[in-house]
Amino acid sequence: MSGTFTTRTLTIATGATETLHDLTHACSAFLREVAHGRNGLLNVFTSHATSGLAVIETGAGSDDDLLAALRGILPADGRWQDRQGGAGQSSGHLLPALVPPHATLPVVDGELELGTSQSVVLVNTDRDSPERRVRLSFLG
Repeated sequence: MSGTFTTRTLTIATGATETLHDLTHACSAFLREVAHGRNGLLNVFTSHATSGLAVIETGAGSDDDLLAALRGILPADGRWQDRQGGAGQSSGHLLPALVPPHATLPVVDGELELGTSQSVVLVNTDRDSPERRVRLSFLG
């Protein structure tokens, strides 16, 4: 039997602040619809220059810690040569080098295989764009 490929795009409201948006439930719901108990891979991808995807613990302060760490590594000041976007947004174009715009995760028996405290999150540092698109693709 050959594998199947199914894909869907989500639109995520990110607002006007730096944010982490938990995608774990949306990923699991997608897999319930399309995986049908099969093993495979879930690829999560965002096509934005100032967003990335991470697999981290959420809810215990790690969310704020990650954003604070990124602010420390990529301060929104005038030191960057990239002048695309609004004031203070140039550093965000470096984000995908640190937090990649993709994640490929194992799916076992139709379910996302994450550790107990792991979540899939969209990391968005662009305060000028209120929406982000995330593509979920299952190959199984």
